Amino acid sequence: MFNRLIGNESVKAALQRFISNARVPNAMLFAGDDGVGKRQFALEIAKAFICSEPVDGDACDVCAACRRADVFVFPKPDDKDAHKLVIFSEHADVGTVIPYNRNILVDAVRHLESEANFRPFEAKARFFILDDADKMNDAASNALLKTLEEPPATTHIFLITSRPDSLLPTIRSRCQTLRFAPIEADEIEKFLIEERAFSFDEARLAARLSRGSIGRAVSINVEQFRARRERMLGVITNVIETRDRGALLRIAEEINDAKNKDSFEENLDILQSLIHDVWTLSIISDESRIVNTDLTDKLTRLAEDSGPADMPAWIAEIDTMRENLAVNINRKIAADALFVTMAGV
Repeated sequence: MFNRLIGNESVKAALQRFISNARVPNAMLFAGDDGVGKRQFALEIAKAFICSEPVDGDACDVCAACRRADVFVFPKPDDKDAHKLVIFSEHADVGTVIPYNRNILVDAVRHLESEANFRPFEAKARFFILDDADKMNDAASNALLKTLEEPPATTHIFLITSRPDSLLPTIRSRCQTLRFAPIEADEIEKFLIEERAFSFDEARLAARLSRGSIGRAVSINVEQFRARRERMLGVITNVIETRDRGALLRIAEEINDAKNKDSFEENLDILQSLIHDVWTLSIISDESRIVNTDLTDKLTRLAEDSGPADMPAWIAEIDTMRENLAVNINRKIAADALFVTMAGV
């Protein structure tokens, strides 16, 4: 059943037992990093119940019911009214609730409560997936509690979150929790080559950058990433070797111009990963521990030249800047200050 999904073998085994014993809980909490497949696992369970031609109890994934189950037409981000409703797939017994802006609307949870009380239209049960469940406010959370306290026998609700501790304890206590681990880099690399036609070099880099998230790996534009990384490598090279304040300020201006402003935080992430790699090589000289393996020679040279550079402090400065972005700081001034502080000039 879960053959198409990579990683989290222990979760697969647990879910297989639930299904084989006909004891799938009515409320389940899938917790783990973004992009590790939590939502897709929930859909696979739904297919096991709605499949019209199961094979040894597993969904065939080719019948009309299976194919319809995970086909959703999501509303436009600014369509608030559409976000007040459960969004059903092409199968009438599989629905989802998604956030509007940064919040799950209480109206959507109330609609889920109403729909959960209907008997299945086609399948053995109805399935509802609550994406980013941690984005419920108190009103939405309390509305969900009513359903979780006495869920109908033919209804299953899956809460998907990367921040389970943000949910009310009363919600967590009413759910069977399964925790999803990051996916191994070699598994992601294999998937990208075999399923997404990445080249070997692209797949290896994307897998390393993904931090265990298949969703993040698939979304990486490797060519675009390398261009941005080259710019950030220029920052570290300048800081360690030349300390040219003018060149650093020009790079700060480039990453803040109109065409690059949307990738500002990504540039910070890239810079931080490069610093961490140089720091790692300066301490233990273990190439297997770095992310940017295709730059090993350059990073090793920088590690050898880094001398008294305070790389932990640089990483801390970037973390502080990232936190301050939430209060609308002047990004150009902040980038100038960061680069100059790193160079010590």
